[in-house]
Amino acid sequence: MMRHLLAIFGVVLALAGASPASAQDETWPNRAVRLIAASGPGGNPDVMARLLADKLATAFGKPFVVENVPGAGGIVAANMVAKVPPDGHVLMLGDSGAMAINPALNPTLGYDPIRDFAPITALVSLPTILVANPTVPAATLSEFIALAKREPGKMSFGSAGAGSIHHLTMAIFAESTGIDLLHVPYRGGSAMVNGLLTGEIQVGWSGIPNVMTLIEGGKLRGYCISVLQRSPSTPSIPTCDELGHKGFDIATVMGLQAPTGTSPKVIARLQAEAAAIMREPAMAARMTQLGMIMQENGTADYVQFIKRDMERYAEAVKKLNLQIR
Repeated sequence: MMRHLLAIFGVVLALAGASPASAQDETWPNRAVRLIAASGPGGNPDVMARLLADKLATAFGKPFVVENVPGAGGIVAANMVAKVPPDGHVLMLGDSGAMAINPALNPTLGYDPIRDFAPITALVSLPTILVANPTVPAATLSEFIALAKREPGKMSFGSAGAGSIHHLTMAIFAESTGIDLLHVPYRGGSAMVNGLLTGEIQVGWSGIPNVMTLIEGGKLRGYCISVLQRSPSTPSIPTCDELGHKGFDIATVMGLQAPTGTSPKVIARLQAEAAAIMREPAMAARMTQLGMIMQENGTADYVQFIKRDMERYAEAVKKLNLQIR
């Protein structure tokens, strides 16, 4: 009898010692998971979230429901996700804008990418292409730079908005090449491309899907791509590095984040499943179609990448004295 009571007592002690995180690990997910896309419908985070949601739902046996939370380049979504309970049932699909550029430009965001988030995995990078209206009398990148140097401040470049990756990329490029261009911010990448087509602006860095067919059709001229390897989507466009601007390598990286405090086991499960999904041939083909480059990063790699990204943009913003008005 005494032995039986001791055994029961031991079980009770073991149960009492089980941590909330352990219980969460065993039952997660026990309801629908909200996948917050830090953009409006049709934005890159939204597209990526919807590609992942059904496959994650199949893998984990619970719905993954995409919710669009646009606003201020990801600030609204990041502030919301940073403050939810870290039980693994609210995740964010965000990009370098929310995780690195905004903190560099605005020290009063209300969230800290390192303190308030548990990065899960990087998914894809989104390089940009430097494109020009064909009326610009420069057929190559070197000719464009020479033209811009002859006419400082006369040519204009567009961006998807002040503080966007397009803005930062051109600011860094202009500083490194010694050119001076007038910045014209638009409300989104598509509006900026329209400005290029109508001749309102002369050049701009654009996401690949917005300009692929326009370059092929001769409606825009492509000078170079912003990363170190040519994109499978536009293999004829050289890299800036190839054209003599060594080490020029700037791209938005999209990934999955959870609120800090989320169980490491839940994060590991999500990372492994997302990696498996991204390796599927159909997914890889879709990424190429969208001008996205797959990222082979584990959780630890992604954490280090975000830290380096934050440092790079903070240094660029300080060096260039960029101000968002």
